[in-house]
Amino acid sequence: MGKIIVFTEYHQGSLKRSAKELLTAAKNSGHTVVAVAVGSKSSEIAKELAQYGAAEVHLFKESLFDQYNPEVFSTSISDLIKKSGAEIVLASASSLGKDLFPRVAAQLDSGIASDCTSLSIKGSDLVATKPVYSGKCSAKIGFENSPFKIVLMRANQLPVGEPNSSASAPVIEHQAVSGDFKTLIKEIVKGATEKLDLTEANIIVSGGRGMKEAGNFKLLQDLAEVLGATVGASRAVVDAGWVPHEMQVGQTGKTVAPSLYIAVGISGAIQHIAGMSGSKVIVAINSDPNAPIFQKANYGIVGDFADVVPKLKDELKRVLK
Repeated sequence: MGKIIVFTEYHQGSLKRSAKELLTAAKNSGHTVVAVAVGSKSSEIAKELAQYGAAEVHLFKESLFDQYNPEVFSTSISDLIKKSGAEIVLASASSLGKDLFPRVAAQLDSGIASDCTSLSIKGSDLVATKPVYSGKCSAKIGFENSPFKIVLMRANQLPVGEPNSSASAPVIEHQAVSGDFKTLIKEIVKGATEKLDLTEANIIVSGGRGMKEAGNFKLLQDLAEVLGATVGASRAVVDAGWVPHEMQVGQTGKTVAPSLYIAVGISGAIQHIAGMSGSKVIVAINSDPNAPIFQKANYGIVGDFADVVPKLKDELKRVLK
């Protein structure tokens, strides 16, 4: 068997679930797993990378990698891939992955399959599946005449294996590849919330135009607090300025696949469905019994959100004590 490179992302010193999914898939393929992480705090996850299957851990620890610079990242990661001896590269279809790896693929003159929902690796053969036409169909993606096979996977699509607490792996540190770079990153301003990003969240409570006004999102935040969920929104309320764009779920927002998705006051336009159709369980709350969202939902509640959501919160709070 050959090698598989897994580009891993982490948050506050712990691997993101998406990284654990990729490491598990790579390990189960029988290939040697080569994990890559960037940033001055990447050494904090080196042991965890080994526990989830990495046989080699490669780190870019320079502070230069603490802020995303597309030129520095793509040139350095491409150089590592070329020297690794690996043919397959796995990464998450996160904001970082979607911006970085098309650049890497261009530098490597290789094919790339993005936003995939399933993966099959048998020897050197790789087939990925991804939704197309706003989720109406699925396409199986293979690679021909490509020196490297790069796949970006959606989060919450693959199983996570049990970590081996006694596992260890050699750690190799790398320096950034020098070059005549034209991009200088001065500052990256992040949101103040400590909640998980929508793409990583296991439970999401989303609100739509049926919430009537921005102030009513407080009801969703209260429900999310009980469930340990992240709050999302439809494009209509983002366009109305009720909530920031980072909360948008849908074709022009974030694609999510949580275990539980609660849609409140969301009609179910195809653009929104495209962004959350991979959810394991969908609960819809809407006053319109004919809302299209009910066709996609596993469970539906017809009623006024102002009455249903507080009662649901109180009952969940009682049950989850």
